[in-house]
Amino acid sequence: MNMRTMVLVAAPAGVVVGAAGVQVLHAQAKPPAYVVGEIDIANPEAFEKAYVPNASKAIRDGGGKYLVIGGRSVALYGEPPKRIAIMAFESLDKAEAAFASPAYKAAKTEGDKYAKFRIYALEGIPQ
Repeated sequence: MNMRTMVLVAAPAGVVVGAAGVQVLHAQAKPPAYVVGEIDIANPEAFEKAYVPNASKAIRDGGGKYLVIGGRSVALYGEPPKRIAIMAFESLDKAEAAFASPAYKAAKTEGDKYAKFRIYALEGIPQ
């Protein structure tokens, strides 16, 4: 087989192998996770001082990125929570680990003195 024929056969084969490899890598990627915190604060000043700095550090140290912290909300249906926080994580495992960390647990113990929390994690759509 001459060199030109070998190149013409090898090039498409390489494309097929490469495409298959990309598909395998995409199939193995974990979907992102989003954590939603609905918070009813009884003592805003104490909450901001005792909970927020330590909790936000624990979340960021655990790989979380804040997408929403408080801010204005508009009720489309039903009653909105008093305050909302939404965080993004690389995966559901990382989100769970951040909220199970000793640093976050300590912050939450303080936060429980000043607010009621409803926090849940959602698995997103793989990107």
